[in-house]
Amino acid sequence: MSRFFRSIVLSALFAAVLAQDGATNSTSAEPEAGSNIPIAGFLPKNAPAIVALTLYAISASVLWINFFVIAPRRRFMLTLTIGMTTMAAGFALRIEYISSPFSVGAYIATDLFILLSPCFFLATDYMLLSHLAASFDEGLHKRCLLIRHSLIVKIFVWSDVSTFLLQSSGGGLTSTNETSLVNLGNNLTMIGLILQAVSFLLFTVVLLIFGLRVCKGFPDVWYPKSPHPFKIVSRKPIDDWRILFYVLCVTSVCILCRSIFRITEFAGGYTGYVAMHEGFFYAFDALPLWLGMSIFCFVWPVRALPTHSNDLGLNNDISL
Repeated sequence: MSRFFRSIVLSALFAAVLAQDGATNSTSAEPEAGSNIPIAGFLPKNAPAIVALTLYAISASVLWINFFVIAPRRRFMLTLTIGMTTMAAGFALRIEYISSPFSVGAYIATDLFILLSPCFFLATDYMLLSHLAASFDEGLHKRCLLIRHSLIVKIFVWSDVSTFLLQSSGGGLTSTNETSLVNLGNNLTMIGLILQAVSFLLFTVVLLIFGLRVCKGFPDVWYPKSPHPFKIVSRKPIDDWRILFYVLCVTSVCILCRSIFRITEFAGGYTGYVAMHEGFFYAFDALPLWLGMSIFCFVWPVRALPTHSNDLGLNNDISL
């Protein structure tokens, strides 16, 4: 975890340096002579940004409350709380940019925060599957996971860090006035988004196969014996671990939806139809991510992580 956060911080600092270089290379914070086109290519609407800020801020507050109130406190859940908080900050910066649509700094800040914050959400899912699998007996996760649970975080989180670097460096380069650097920045961001989508798609496959194999080969684990009714507002453990599995499936779909949208947006170019109509952004980026991550406000993962498994039926045959 500490290595992951150090990598994220270093990546953010790298992005900030590039952004500063872009701002320095820009002619000014004012539009070019005879031009009244904002830096983003259009002027975003204030109302949806305020709604998004409110929703993300509320969810972030609830997640922070869960983090400090529900025991045991697991540090890896900071990726979720920090990610939701930085997304809220991104929309606050978007509102600031709306009031200064020709400010290079304001544009870079909101673009990087909203573009890069979801990396924390991906890391959350990676670590949750690893912890979920590790909570069972070794015989189960060895036979149900395509890769060892200890490698899930190493492989996918470091993949996340690599794509984070590509996207942050690309985002910084797009702020310059040089067409060649802008094109390079867009290409780097596009590559980062594609690799991120492919990586997360592979993770989703690992997640789904894990659930199918447990269901088929370990029915006593898949169907908990006499679980207590699930309560949303509670500190008590969730007996049915499948609730967490289903939540991870939902969040994976939401993240993949956002990834496909971002690839489509960048493929269309800086002045493409999708990029110029922010309704697509809210419908296929901001909303799916908010819905997917806000589920954790009601199903705090720590409550659903099993502490032990009984009667696993290790002699059952598994094939998938």
